Amino acid sequence: MRILLTGAAGFIGGHIRSQALARGHDVVALDAYLPQAHGTGGAYDSSIHRIDLRHDPLDEVLDGIDVVCHQAAMVGNGVDAQDLPDYAEHNDAGTARLLAAMSRAGGRDLVLASSMVVYGDGRYTCPVDGDVPPAVRREDDLAAGRFDPRCPVCGGEITWREIGEDTPFLPRTSYAASKVAQEHYAGAWCTLDDARTVALRYHNVYGPGMPADTPYAGVAAIFRSAIARGEAPQVFEDGQQVRDFVHVSDVARANVLAIERVAVHPPGLTPYNIASGHPFTIGEMARVLAGAADGAPPELTGDYRRFDVRHVVASPRAATEGLGFTAEIAPEVGLAQLATDPLRRR
Repeated sequence: MRILLTGAAGFIGGHIRSQALARGHDVVALDAYLPQAHGTGGAYDSSIHRIDLRHDPLDEVLDGIDVVCHQAAMVGNGVDAQDLPDYAEHNDAGTARLLAAMSRAGGRDLVLASSMVVYGDGRYTCPVDGDVPPAVRREDDLAAGRFDPRCPVCGGEITWREIGEDTPFLPRTSYAASKVAQEHYAGAWCTLDDARTVALRYHNVYGPGMPADTPYAGVAAIFRSAIARGEAPQVFEDGQQVRDFVHVSDVARANVLAIERVAVHPPGLTPYNIASGHPFTIGEMARVLAGAADGAPPELTGDYRRFDVRHVVASPRAATEGLGFTAEIAPEVGLAQLATDPLRRR
């Protein structure tokens, strides 16, 4: 199968490329080599086409392509309103141009890198009002160390629950809004061209090759870098924020399975949560990393940001049923390995 892979020089894209080649696929690799992610040193892989989806010609590289695997994106939190234009330009416009070029080339199959951030915070159950989204966290609660959100109806206590792919979008950052837009553009393209998209909503991806010192660095890389400097990881709030940490090799395998199976999906966009299925707190993650590295134990700072997501945990069942995907690396194993895994530096 001939695959066009965007973002091929990135953290996840590089792992996808390796696994796809190992399974005998022909991979045409693209990357814009954005300075935010790759620096300005000019060390580029000559086997990867240096192409920016926002303005470079795409028709030639799409010739003879069977499936497009679209990983290219500006990531990071994007928590400042001044970030909105950059996310819209890179992620929304770049994806729209790619879809238009696929339409001209007759392409009908897309695997799209989406994210759990499209959901915003997770979903909760109130003993009085049933299943609810969380209310916006109150400043007085946060200042007093009450970090869990309240019921938006009665103001009472709520407990988190797993979310499925039918959970409504509630994006909270520039990045999240751009991932929602990417899914909407892909869905519109599917309708217009009778095409198929498999959208993979990644949860917290970690593993060897994570960016260490860029806006792309996630909390696992931030903690890992602190430990390498001999510092204690600084954990916000009370460390009880629940996430799903999924190893990059599992994420890459999910992509390859999606590439191989997108053609058997019905026309339209089909989303899948890509998660380990093993909820883990941020405090636990910091302790596992520090313990595996024999480093200083994490410190709870009590610091908070009102817009931060408190809990978000997905059900991976749909990906198991639709793609045959089940994560193989448990967080306690993979995160311990991350303590000595090499990180990517610009």
